[in-house]
Amino acid sequence: MGTVTFNIKDDDTIQEIHKVVVHRFKVGDVEDPDLYAAQPLWEWEKSEQGQYIMANAVDKPEWKRNINHMLSAYEYVIIAKLEKKKLSEFYLRWGNIK
Repeated sequence: MGTVTFNIKDDDTIQEIHKVVVHRFKVGDVEDPDLYAAQPLWEWEKSEQGQYIMANAVDKPEWKRNINHMLSAYEYVIIAKLEKKKLSEFYLRWGNIK
């Protein structure tokens, strides 16, 4: 699980928002890793999982790049903020992202 925040809606209900990693992938050691990451990012966004996140995320999902020196590769993660019920549905449909 990631960061949890709480929002108070107009009708005084409390909305529990979770910031979690919803997808991860690797790109080899290349000169411009973001260029090579564009295709897997686009393919994920068009997948059933990606469409679910794009439709249900509280804010637009973001991606981050990290370098893994042990693998000589770049690791990318897609991070989204989801309301508690939508996050539960995500985990039931696709499981926890490792």
